[in-house]
Amino acid sequence: MLRAGESVQEAVRRLRKIVERSGLKRELRRRERYEKPSDVRRKAKMRAIRRSKQRAARGG
Repeated sequence: MLRAGESVQEAVRRLRKIVERSGLKRELRRRERYEKPSDVRRKAKMRAIRRSKQRAARGG
């Protein structure tokens, strides 16, 4: 929906920001293919390990 005095490019930019903040694009990519529950858990665990290593490296 265009706002008063808003160009199409500005509206597209606004829409992209909304989609990015909502995480919709990431969710759609994640759901493109079926992922086994064990793979989902493994990825989550690896992500947590990576995060904790980064925190430790920063001194946090």
